[in-house]
Amino acid sequence: MTTEIPSEGAATASGILAAFDAIDGTVSVVGSMNADYTVTTQRLPGPGETVTGGPLTILPGGKSGNQAAAAARIGADVRLFGAVGSDTNADFLLGELGKAGVDVTHVRHVPGPSGTTVITVDASAENTIVYSPGSNASVDVDYIDASREALTASGALGLCLESPISAVTEAARIAHEAGVPVLLNNSPFMPVLPEELVEHCDILLVNEHEMAQMLGLDEPADGDWSGFDWRDAAARMRRLGFPRAVVTLGADGSVVLDVTGEGTEAAAAGAGGDADGVRVVRIAPVKVDAVDTTGCGDAFMGTVLAGLASGFDLASAARLASYVSAYAAGGRGAQSSYGGVEDIRARFAA
Repeated sequence: MTTEIPSEGAATASGILAAFDAIDGTVSVVGSMNADYTVTTQRLPGPGETVTGGPLTILPGGKSGNQAAAAARIGADVRLFGAVGSDTNADFLLGELGKAGVDVTHVRHVPGPSGTTVITVDASAENTIVYSPGSNASVDVDYIDASREALTASGALGLCLESPISAVTEAARIAHEAGVPVLLNNSPFMPVLPEELVEHCDILLVNEHEMAQMLGLDEPADGDWSGFDWRDAAARMRRLGFPRAVVTLGADGSVVLDVTGEGTEAAAAGAGGDADGVRVVRIAPVKVDAVDTTGCGDAFMGTVLAGLASGFDLASAARLASYVSAYAAGGRGAQSSYGGVEDIRARFAA
């Protein structure tokens, strides 16, 4: 049985973008910073194939750095925790994050190279990414424990899996036990997450392919998710340990799954809830002519973090995130494509 999911498309762009005025929370992000070595090609190479690309560019990236930059650019007070190396990329990464408004005073410096990624982007804006951890691998439990005071003073904590899993788990535990909402982006993807990490995370953010793998579900053969049984997915996600989740669908928007018992009130308000406490909300996509999708998921994540830290409900945060990530798709690179509040309003408010 499938369930019709209410769309958020009826809300006006200007009404959704007005939420920028309420972004005032404090966000902590623990994880990675990378120098992105990016080249564009007409098409992505197949196995063993060489293709000709355009000029090589070096841009600031790393999933955690991207998420922090996106949150800071839309007005959140953002602290980043991680490590850079002793190379020239370290100054470059920290300098770009500082320009975005991110507090990098908690970032540690270690000998050796900083994190890097090698990215290929094709003419249709699809990409492949190879990640080399470098200094990111030195983010350990002792460093996280030493950062406890700053982590627990935040309104939301963002995590991904580009740092050692022990450090990620410790950060989640410290924040969760202090009552700080923890948002985990399961990327780079792990089909089975450690039980202790799941126990201390409040919300999961995955794309549709990752969700299907985690839950053991078949994806729609035609790629059309409109008839998918999202209520079943929400129940499965709850059994997996995540009562709240956001599933991004690329150009098709996103879906918010909530099995925290708030569905009864949501149903009374006509917001997609049900008497069994399940709330499923389809967030409409924002249509743009994509240039490069690198970092769009991180822009979405950073916006959700900023919203949660500012007191937004999950659906409202995801609704605003659809505009921020769509704006990012219109530029090259990750952080270099992110806009501030006025940039995004100017693009979409009309």
